[in-house]
Amino acid sequence: MWFIIVSFLCNFETASPETHTLRYIYTAMSKPQDGFPEFIAMGLLDDMQIDYYDSISQVKEPKQTWMKENMEPDYWNKGTKSRKSKEQWFKVNVRILERRLNETQSPHVLQWMHGCTLDEDNNKEVQGYDQYSYDGKDFLSFDKNDLQWVAPMQPAVATKQKWDNEKILNQYTKGYLENECISWLKKFLGYGERVIYRSDRPAVTVFAKPVKDKKKLTLTCMATGFYPKTIHIHWNKDRQRLGEERNSAWALPNNDNTFQLRSSLEIDPEERKGYSCEVLHGSLPEPLFTDWDGVVPGEGISIVIVIVVGILIALAIAVVGFFIKMKISA
Repeated sequence: MWFIIVSFLCNFETASPETHTLRYIYTAMSKPQDGFPEFIAMGLLDDMQIDYYDSISQVKEPKQTWMKENMEPDYWNKGTKSRKSKEQWFKVNVRILERRLNETQSPHVLQWMHGCTLDEDNNKEVQGYDQYSYDGKDFLSFDKNDLQWVAPMQPAVATKQKWDNEKILNQYTKGYLENECISWLKKFLGYGERVIYRSDRPAVTVFAKPVKDKKKLTLTCMATGFYPKTIHIHWNKDRQRLGEERNSAWALPNNDNTFQLRSSLEIDPEERKGYSCEVLHGSLPEPLFTDWDGVVPGEGISIVIVIVVGILIALAIAVVGFFIKMKISA
């Protein structure tokens, strides 16, 4: 379930330092899961969570100090009512989709994301989007230029036809994306500029992990504590970049408004010299290279055990010999 949420969230990245994005993501599950709310809603400014609501707390709350300080209590009260209403809408519609697709056994996930992107240099909207997904697959998306919904899968066609007939609602959606959303985006940027426009350097470590296949060894490069989110990790051998793609995952949030990213590489254990991790980030004046020290955790322990056992056996023999000698002398 977390994979579905994160993959939907990662569909849109902040394009560049000159653009900023405001987006809201709503997630509903058809069946309750332990430790996972049936409904979650969150607002994000660029890569930073600014508010949160779920079906357990039933309250829309700020996730940034500057949001709490600048937004009036009425903003949070109205937001709570709005999200409670959306929670009920989602619970109904995720079950409708279950029946429509004849998938009522396993839990299913319905998500909605809408938002806008501002080009700060030209002070204008460059992208507005309003889209739905079902179990991580595209279900519906709004084409604001043609004022109609796009259905990439057959089960979504009935919904598309119904929503396309709502001309006034589609006009409102277009207006929201191009005007109201941009207005809120500019307001939030002004409130949080000291945090949003900062730049935090990544801390980078490289370590090895043995795998069951003795002919392979996995190296991992861990970059953490960086902001903004956009970062690139490359593997090098003797300072020559390895060209093929390397199992690099999405950047994930830390709890301090920074991010972390891991990238892994499988190598031949016999060729362990010269490997390094190259990190490129906006906070770095030049690429940061971190060398692997060649150490594999747990390697060499068996040799140490043999040596220790050998010493203990030798001591035992010496002690036994001493007592035998004492007995003979007596």
